[in-house]
Amino acid sequence: MSTTTTEDVAVSPFAEDEFRERLRELPPSAKLVAKVLEDDSPLSQGQLAESSLLPDRTVRYALNRLEESGLVGSRYSFTDARKQVYFLTA
Repeated sequence: MSTTTTEDVAVSPFAEDEFRERLRELPPSAKLVAKVLEDDSPLSQGQLAESSLLPDRTVRYALNRLEESGLVGSRYSFTDARKQVYFLTA
């Protein structure tokens, strides 16, 4: 007998129509970075570049576009205050 409730299951931001619509307007690199963040976040820019296999400059561009669209937020890392980490804000 399973006791899983709807509150126990994390809802993917990709399931939300508004999130998908805003993401649709962005370049492919931004979509890939968002997908990586969906699976594992928060991540630094370097970790995103490593996970997505994109160049650092492309990841930086993608993050800027995602932040402008309000899909990604950032904060300073708790483990290394010199770095920022990124997460989906859906």
